[in-house]
Amino acid sequence: MKLKYIIALIVIAVSVTIIMSTAGDASSYVTFDEASELAQSGEDKSIHVVGTLKKNAQGEVVGVEPSEDKLTVSFVMVDENNREQQVYYNQPMPADLLRSEQVVVIGSYHDEHFVADQLLLKCPSKYQEEEIS
Repeated sequence: MKLKYIIALIVIAVSVTIIMSTAGDASSYVTFDEASELAQSGEDKSIHVVGTLKKNAQGEVVGVEPSEDKLTVSFVMVDENNREQQVYYNQPMPADLLRSEQVVVIGSYHDEHFVADQLLLKCPSKYQEEEIS
């Protein structure tokens, strides 16, 4: 066989290996109800839940409680089904948490508590178009 065919086969084999190894890490977003069911059924993989921070009638974020030492934070998150859930994050509060439009928590249930290992924040864009009146 020619050298270029051997190299092509090696590249294809490496590509397939990479695709197969990352396919197992892919997950979809679920609600807190679905995440709770997954935890009760023995699912031990990280769960992705998308939602927003709880807000009062004036649109202000409520329920965010950093610890006294500022090393952990807990907050109330509302998922797509409007279910409120207390989320515990064992890291310092991200600077943009209170300004975020949307939050993705990646973690798992421990008893009735959702413990996030990671937070992904969608902050408001400063490039949004404004209507001119």
